[in-house]
Amino acid sequence: MAATASTMHLLGTLAPDFHLPDVTGQLVSRDDFAASPALLVMFLCNHCPYVKHVAEEVVRLSGEYQARGVGIVAISSNDVAQVPEDGPARMAEVAAAMGFTVPYLYDETQEVAKAYHAACTPDFFLFDEDHRLVYRGQLDGARPGNDIPVSGHDLRAALDAVLAGTPAPEPQRPSLGCSIKWKPGSEPEYVAPGHVEGAS
Repeated sequence: MAATASTMHLLGTLAPDFHLPDVTGQLVSRDDFAASPALLVMFLCNHCPYVKHVAEEVVRLSGEYQARGVGIVAISSNDVAQVPEDGPARMAEVAAAMGFTVPYLYDETQEVAKAYHAACTPDFFLFDEDHRLVYRGQLDGARPGNDIPVSGHDLRAALDAVLAGTPAPEPQRPSLGCSIKWKPGSEPEYVAPGHVEGAS
């Protein structure tokens, strides 16, 4: 099975700003979380089997760390001309069905995904209270078809560290998943080599 890996963007990078609508049409921005001790930006979508494999844990983790003050958003950036299932109407249905408590945002232009150097779904970016990147990569080692339990281990460890004011554990391992479905002719240069084998 072929998959796309996280770009493992440079640690210390400032979180790019965003102004995106959630599934109710309300605009959400990075600075809505200015007072939060950390900001987690997750690139997800509805159709991806890698996302579906970890979705329950993503919802559980999000609720737990949201209760501890972490700002969390999920963003779908796929081109809906290619994958209509990933459009806003279906996003609202999925969020409601799963009991998602964090904003699920629609990045129609794909500019936010590009600004974050997102490459796959799921892809996770964790920033500290100054909105500097401290962790990027996988939720845990679980993938469709392997026997690793879905635990959120890697991302939970990073979240616990940033809340404690300590560095995120190393090594940081890339997420693997479906490639973001870029609009024709607009795939960013940073994902051009981005397919790896052995996702499972």
